[in-house]
Amino acid sequence: MKVVAPLTLYGRAWCHLCDDMRAALEPLLAEFGAQVVVIDVDTDPLLEARYNELVPVLVCDGVELCHYHLDAARVRAALTARVAATP
Repeated sequence: MKVVAPLTLYGRAWCHLCDDMRAALEPLLAEFGAQVVVIDVDTDPLLEARYNELVPVLVCDGVELCHYHLDAARVRAALTARVAATP
């Protein structure tokens, strides 16, 4: 299985919840052959304004899947849908 588009994780370098979500996400990334792009919201004022108190925020195809803690079921469903839609 190969997911074409990566997931995006909006977070902060000093955020322990961000570290926790990234670690919890690893088994799903391995299972689906997916990648995650990590973006530090503190590097962009617009992203900081949008996600400031919500980080970490995990997004797939512009849809927020979860924030604060990983929702493994929702992420698995999104990755399964991406695999099904990939020719």
